[in-house]
Amino acid sequence: MTIGSGVGRRGRHTIEKTFDFAASHELRNLPAGHKCARNHGHNYTVTVMWTADELDSAGMVTDFGDFAPLGRHLADTFDHRLLNDIVEQPTSECLAEYLGQWVIEHLEPTVRGRLVSLRVCETSASGAVWERM
Repeated sequence: MTIGSGVGRRGRHTIEKTFDFAASHELRNLPAGHKCARNHGHNYTVTVMWTADELDSAGMVTDFGDFAPLGRHLADTFDHRLLNDIVEQPTSECLAEYLGQWVIEHLEPTVRGRLVSLRVCETSASGAVWERM
C-alpha cells in the first residue's frame, strides 16, 4: 500500500496553518466594571484546520502557501486595529466564526480540500474554535 493513496484508508489527513496579529477590542456587552469591557489588546493566533480526501501527487493535503491570502487579510484588516470596528462582538468565538466564513468564501473555491475548523486564541491558554458543520 502506498501511503497517502487513500487505498485502504482508515483515516484522513488534516493540516493546520497558524497566523498571528496584534489587536485590541472592547467586550461592550459585559457588565459595567468588567475588565474586558475596557479597551485591551491581545497577540492573537489564528489556526486553520484543513483536510482533503486524498493527498495530492506531492503527498500533501495542499501547499501551506495556499493560505497566504488569509495571512494578508489578517494583516490588512485586523493587525493593530480596534476589532470592534470590524466585528460587532469581537469575542474569540465571533472572530472564529467570522474568519471561518471568510475562509470558506475566499479560499475554498481555489484551494484543494476544505475547511474543518478555525481556532482563534487570545492567549496561549484561552481561545475558541469554530467547527464547520
